[in-house]
Amino acid sequence: MLSLINVSKTYHDRRRTLTAVDGVDGEIGPGEAFGLIGPTGSGKSTLLQILAGLTSPTTGRVLRPERVGLAFQNPLLYPWLTVRENIGLARRFTAHSEIDRSRVETLIDEFGLGAFADARPTSLSGGQAQRVALARALVTRPKALLLDEPFGALDPAARAALQDWLRDWRRTHDITLVLVTHDVAEALLICDRVALLLPGAKGFAGTWQVPELTRDEIKNHPLATEILGTYRTDVTGAPSGTTLERTVA
Repeated sequence: MLSLINVSKTYHDRRRTLTAVDGVDGEIGPGEAFGLIGPTGSGKSTLLQILAGLTSPTTGRVLRPERVGLAFQNPLLYPWLTVRENIGLARRFTAHSEIDRSRVETLIDEFGLGAFADARPTSLSGGQAQRVALARALVTRPKALLLDEPFGALDPAARAALQDWLRDWRRTHDITLVLVTHDVAEALLICDRVALLLPGAKGFAGTWQVPELTRDEIKNHPLATEILGTYRTDVTGAPSGTTLERTVA
């Protein structure tokens, strides 16, 4: 389980104080897919970094599993290493640094990368490179996988294919997933629950339980309309001190 207990993050410079995240509380259960949505500047990536342990909150506490995996919009692959070597590299940064070669080979097969195992990243498509990055994030067998806009740099066709793949993959694996995205439809397709962050809001501006939806159903679903309507409060001022809790069938 991942827990956020009154988490805030404030940055200071000579001119001003910036509060990136303010008073966020919440729990993400084992095996749950949780989406963090919101406009640019709302603190989504900052909160993900806090969850990952890459930065510490100014106030509050975070409870997390011992091992978490992390992947970003840019795959950040080493161009001089093969796909197999890039995936195995993550083991070198753990307390037990020996490479579990069977684990690497399992992920290569699971992610459909067998034909590219000995290829260099320059020969991969954007979608293939992102699958390598996801496999690398999973090689240490984390209990939670944290994704920061993982498909944001892909073309629409590749993005849709990987969205479908991730949705199907996480349903067959016992792992907690946190997905940061600007794309409400993407969050509704993949996640069991979504939470909205807005600039200047205290805590989450809203949280919603998500029913199982197809891509076509999402387009005109009332849940998508409701979330986008709450999104627009960013124009006139975010809701303060109120959290929306919704379950839409």
